[in-house]
Amino acid sequence: MEKRWVINEPGDEETVASLMKSLGVNYLIANLLVQRGITTFDMAKKFFRPNLDDLHDPFLMKDMDKAVERIEKAIANQERVMIYGDYDVDGTTSVALVYSYLRKHFDFIDYYIPDRYSEGYGVSNTGIDYAAEHNVTLMIALDCGIKAVQKIAYAKEKGIDFIICDHHTPGDSLPKAVAVLDPKREDCNYPCDALSGCGVGFKLMHGLSKKMNWPFKDLIPLLDLLAVSIASDIVPITGENRVLAHFGLIQLNNSPRLGFKTILNLAGVEKDLSVNDIVFKIGPRINAAGRIQSGNRAVQLLIADTEESATLIGDTINVMNEDRKELDHSITDEALEKVAKSNQLLAKKSTVLFDRNWHKGVIGIVASRMIETYYKPTVILTESNGFATGSARSVDGFDLYQAISDCSDLLENFGGHKYAAGLTMKIENVGEFQRRFEQYVVNNISDDMLIPQVKIDAHIKLSDITPKFYRIIKQFEPFGPKNMTPVFVSERVLDYGYSRAVGRNKEHLKLSVVDDIREGDVKSGIAFSMGNLHDRISSGVPFDVCYSLQENDYMGKVETQLMVRDIKF
Repeated sequence: MEKRWVINEPGDEETVASLMKSLGVNYLIANLLVQRGITTFDMAKKFFRPNLDDLHDPFLMKDMDKAVERIEKAIANQERVMIYGDYDVDGTTSVALVYSYLRKHFDFIDYYIPDRYSEGYGVSNTGIDYAAEHNVTLMIALDCGIKAVQKIAYAKEKGIDFIICDHHTPGDSLPKAVAVLDPKREDCNYPCDALSGCGVGFKLMHGLSKKMNWPFKDLIPLLDLLAVSIASDIVPITGENRVLAHFGLIQLNNSPRLGFKTILNLAGVEKDLSVNDIVFKIGPRINAAGRIQSGNRAVQLLIADTEESATLIGDTINVMNEDRKELDHSITDEALEKVAKSNQLLAKKSTVLFDRNWHKGVIGIVASRMIETYYKPTVILTESNGFATGSARSVDGFDLYQAISDCSDLLENFGGHKYAAGLTMKIENVGEFQRRFEQYVVNNISDDMLIPQVKIDAHIKLSDITPKFYRIIKQFEPFGPKNMTPVFVSERVLDYGYSRAVGRNKEHLKLSVVDDIREGDVKSGIAFSMGNLHDRISSGVPFDVCYSLQENDYMGKVETQLMVRDIKF
């Protein structure tokens, strides 16, 4: 698939020069910082040296005082409390975090994860009924609830108060809960509006500990859950999220809870974890429980307090993850075939597919995989409880949430973000939704948006890649949205004579490249799925290479290598 290279604007020259002087770094490093909004010595200090003292006061969040007061009352009266959360990684880590922290303060506290298939996303009447049957008087909803106006009213009729902790975009009116914590509320001035659902739950516990004068150090063991939620929910890793992710990774690497330790053993992870490792090794396994069976299993794993129970649940979840892989690969193949066989679908600027036999638990993954082949806004739908329900994914720059909102009269409900959303509609509305969604995309997407782009931070020479340069780049971690791994381009590089096609089918390319054959400063690199370029590269023609940097540890020899994103001749 052709890729569009987009070079980021260099930082303001005066600001870059000032930062070079105050930090004692070269132009490349100073420019990378300014591109990320780091423009002063003090900002750089906070960036490179995250500190828990820099966390925002939780009471800056709208309704925090009401939420804390209601929990205080529940503790004083020893009310029966239920923690309610979504079945994905953000939801289950949220529930595990709040439940773990509060359970020592209540005689009765329970948690509830709705069933993806019988109840669907968000607060459900079934969950409220279950709470009422168990005489619960306070429910804390995590990673959901911001649009549950009718459900919260139903709970009130049952004598149940709600505290909502969500990070999704609110609807036209807020639920009549005791407190609605959501930094995306228009009337909320909290400094970080990009918290994960688990992040909002953490801030509630932070607020409670502050009000009750409980030691802050008791919150530290919860940060591994927060790091997993931040990484898996793909929220910006800047500001407060960067501080939380930084210390969460330290917790995860040094003192992980038993559930995470079990997952890491099953995944064969032996090195220090990065955000990337969480996204590909931990997140899918936690998600698999909610996709294949029940998110309750994920929470059980995350709050396990014996190695025996953690191992037992971990093994079960690992099997679910293998089942999930088989399902998502087979359904992706079916979806790709549907498009490939239809000239009408190929010609569209969006992909909307419905198949009543597809497994609801993996259609979000299928939507993401479809975009890897057909780079266009994608909605994958299946049948659940007599409705067409599904997941949507977008391409860079296109506001998917707005596109779905434009079709809201056809929907029973929907929710999400700019790049990912969930939606439900009557099956008879699918055809009209396909037509309207396509029309919106045609009217609002540019041709450039339909070509995958590689965002490049800077042009550099291979000779710029020194051990010192890479050491400083590593201090930019943790990487993620708004602080992505720096991507560079080096122009007119040459094969040094050792490049070769590797892999079972010679599908990958192992590179050895130089700026100038006469200088011999050779850099090695790996280019996945580019083995077909070997003959052209080894013929001696110069080429431009776009890449990020990674440490490669092979048989005890550690070197910096290029992780190639694209090659152009």
